[in-house]
Amino acid sequence: MTFRTLALALSLFAMKPATARADSDCFSAAAAYQHVNPVVLRAIAWRESHGNANAIHRNANGSTDYGMMQINSIHLPTLSRYGLSAVDLMNPCANIFVAAWHLHKMIVKYGNTWAAIGAYHSETPAERDRYARAIQSIVWRIDAVKLGK
Repeated sequence: MTFRTLALALSLFAMKPATARADSDCFSAAAAYQHVNPVVLRAIAWRESHGNANAIHRNANGSTDYGMMQINSIHLPTLSRYGLSAVDLMNPCANIFVAAWHLHKMIVKYGNTWAAIGAYHSETPAERDRYARAIQSIVWRIDAVKLGK
């Protein structure tokens, strides 16, 4: 999967109007496109911003997290090569697609494991594992609701 292809997919979804709540099609489409679990993407959105598409967080290290999936500004140099900026990250669908791309990169690196999901947030082992447990807990709650438990 090339980043050029990702940029094309993002441009198609960017044509949709940005809303405070991302359409569930964005989660499904991004997950299918990057071959990641849509429930995990939804769990990350809840953990990162409680689904707030307008979330911005300035970190102590000087970086900034943007949008529902809290995409860190460290990715902006790579994203800018494909025409994406911090402003684009405030579009809910674009934000979800970039998050799916980042999660996919971690799955390629760590395998389809909780460590990969934790690495979405941090590759520092203690932080990675803490985040993975938090996401796992949210996924279990989502699954329980789906099953009517």
